[in-house]
Amino acid sequence: MSPFFVKAIQLLLSLSILIVLHELGHFIPAKLFKTRVEKFYLFFDVKFSLFKKKIGETVYGIGWLPLGGYVKIAGMIDESMDKEQMAGPPQPWEFRSKPAWQRLIIMLGGVTVNIILGFLIFMAIIFTWGTNHVGFNDLPSGFAVHESFEKFGFEDGDRILAVNGKELEDVTDINHHLFMRDVKDISVLHSNGQKETIQIPEDIGSTMFESGVLRPFSPIIPAVLDSIVKGTPADKSGFLKGDKILSVNDQAVQYWSDFNTLKAADTTKSALKIVYLRNGVENSINVTPDEEGTLGVYPKINYTIQHKEYSFAQSITTGFDFGYWTLHDYVAQFKYVFTKKGASQVGGFGAIGNLFPDAWDWRAFWGTTAFISIILAFMNILPIPALDGGHVMFLLYEIIAGKKPNDKFMEYAQLVGFIILIALLLFANGNDIYRAIFK
Repeated sequence: MSPFFVKAIQLLLSLSILIVLHELGHFIPAKLFKTRVEKFYLFFDVKFSLFKKKIGETVYGIGWLPLGGYVKIAGMIDESMDKEQMAGPPQPWEFRSKPAWQRLIIMLGGVTVNIILGFLIFMAIIFTWGTNHVGFNDLPSGFAVHESFEKFGFEDGDRILAVNGKELEDVTDINHHLFMRDVKDISVLHSNGQKETIQIPEDIGSTMFESGVLRPFSPIIPAVLDSIVKGTPADKSGFLKGDKILSVNDQAVQYWSDFNTLKAADTTKSALKIVYLRNGVENSINVTPDEEGTLGVYPKINYTIQHKEYSFAQSITTGFDFGYWTLHDYVAQFKYVFTKKGASQVGGFGAIGNLFPDAWDWRAFWGTTAFISIILAFMNILPIPALDGGHVMFLLYEIIAGKKPNDKFMEYAQLVGFIILIALLLFANGNDIYRAIFK
């Protein structure tokens, strides 16, 4: 099966799980508070449904448009815009007849489920598969440093001692910390044996984002081929295990990170001129990367990756910590969306699908599902009408002010919010299409 379909199936399964559980987060408290739920749908049933069945007072179904799902709660101004129902007198089973605190719990239910689900999946992953990390002593050759970071005092061969005075369990997380976290200083051991604590500018994350240098530190790995994937451009071009890359498009290559940087820098999708050394003899090959920009070559990893297992109790605390930092880092990088470059990188279903691996891997599937669950929780709680966060915003106003916004205002707010969401959806998926065609 092609990688496209493998990713598509994973995306569909992941979203189906998350949508159903999110809507259950609204459905269960609604039923507990004796509020009538008229519909419970996976995907949208515009004009028709793929499946539907009425059980009790609720119609359960599957729509044909896989852009989300919904529960239609009686007496609530939502995307259904059911003005006829709202024009009648309030009924005791309707959402609008319930106390504000009950309505608030119903609206927060979906986001709450997504957050809890994300944390629970991370805990389960850590308990089942453990974690991998590279400690200080596991990377004896240190890091290759991007030239833009040399001005701060970093050098090729640096080994990371501490970040903000604290040792990293996994030193390869250094790029992530620089981009997402508040890094004030980094202590390094230079290749000459000298220790130094280097101060980091406050705006380092923005600098990395704008320059496109998101991985200034790369483990030093020799630019020697260890494996070539069958049927890939590198295989068809005649590369062999043991070939040492000397240059790409006449630019010298010292480490594997240089090779990756130069390969990624060529966005023309034309052939790359690669000079390599084989049995002491220099050779040159012109090879064109595939549609995803890959050649199908991998180096030999020359550092140690440690594996750590966790007890059930340890997996709970470690999984919670992982979930917390996942949410923290996503919120921290959200600010970049509001820049010109960030807006151009916003993605839709194509970008989400690319989070999944080309081949089925349960650990990767569940890890990506947990990540998406936490993203959905954050995005849904944004104070935009038509999202859960918009309803929560108006409910908090009602609780504080002691009065409801009038129905006409709520209808207009819902309509505006819906238009905003459709525009964002078209923009994000338009970016995916643009990148697929022109990049």
